[in-house]
Amino acid sequence: QVQLVESGGGLVQAGGSLRLSCAASGRTFSITAMGWFRQAPGKERELVAALIWSWGSTSYSDSVKGRFTISRDNAKNTVYLQMNSLKPEDTAVYYCAARGVGSPKYDNWGQGTQVTVSS
Repeated sequence: QVQLVESGGGLVQAGGSLRLSCAASGRTFSITAMGWFRQAPGKERELVAALIWSWGSTSYSDSVKGRFTISRDNAKNTVYLQMNSLKPEDTAVYYCAARGVGSPKYDNWGQGTQVTVSS
């Protein structure tokens, strides 16, 4: 099992920036991918950024491409989501998730952190 703890959410004005952090502990050696999801009220959970652990390759949803960057610090077992040029529609609860060896889906989740972008 992998434990994930997010931090860094908050209130920011449109056009501003925030950096989210996700610290992983436990069976971190089993992680094959990390992702950042978000869920706004009344909407489905959306995968906005992902990182393949072994290769370091990244992918983004069209809604955040060019504005958000996912990165990692291997020594700290921490993944970051740098969010720039934030828009009110980025307002959501952001979740960090991990996918383990042999798993087709993200099966370890953090508690979520609120990001609110005011216009």
